[in-house]
Amino acid sequence: MGNETPLKERIRRGDIVIGVSASMDATKSQLEDILSKDDYGFVMTDSQHSPFSEHKMVDFCNMADEVGIPVHLRIDHPRHAYLLGNLADLGPAMLEIPLVEDPATVREAIEFFYFPPKGRRSFVGGNRWGAELGNDMNMYAEWWNNNGILCIQIESLRAIENIRALSPPGVDMFSWGPSDLEWDRKMHPHHPFKTDDDCIKHVMDQVNDLDVRMSYRSYDPKLRNKYLDMGVTVLFEQPQT
Repeated sequence: MGNETPLKERIRRGDIVIGVSASMDATKSQLEDILSKDDYGFVMTDSQHSPFSEHKMVDFCNMADEVGIPVHLRIDHPRHAYLLGNLADLGPAMLEIPLVEDPATVREAIEFFYFPPKGRRSFVGGNRWGAELGNDMNMYAEWWNNNGILCIQIESLRAIENIRALSPPGVDMFSWGPSDLEWDRKMHPHHPFKTDDDCIKHVMDQVNDLDVRMSYRSYDPKLRNKYLDMGVTVLFEQPQT
């Protein structure tokens, strides 16, 4: 909050950005209290593991806009990548796809996240992020393509092994799913990547020449330095008490 540089630019150039989670049911005063605890760059909410309502999402995004914070939404399933344009019409600035393993999912995400000529997102609902910019189709499309943030969640050894194929232009950052990845490692005990840190290091080595950044659900502010030292630049955290 208070940083005038667009969030997408900050993320892509490698600035340290901290996001904080909040329920879609939060009141404005609750959201303001959460945001008062630190200098957060965005607020994140979830439809993968939490109940989701499009009307609540619109209300939440409108409330976040009133307090000056962009919204990150994790969608419910990789097979719904084709809905990214529809979900973007509800007001989030950032959309995250969980459980991504297949380059075809990434291609579909890019196709429906971006407007032509970069993609084929349809124009556009009145609750969209940046609706105050007006209804000039070409102007808004260019603005969204330069400011909307697309995030791919990495949660399996297959995704880690295939990371460069999941990194085409248009993907702004990866997020990390340590819990599902831990299950996957347990199911493959002879895999050379034995720890979460092994997996992070491999991904960072593979994408360090690409225009994509790593985010991590550390949740705990006390762990910031550990992941920042590993090259992670975006952290997802729980509200501080």
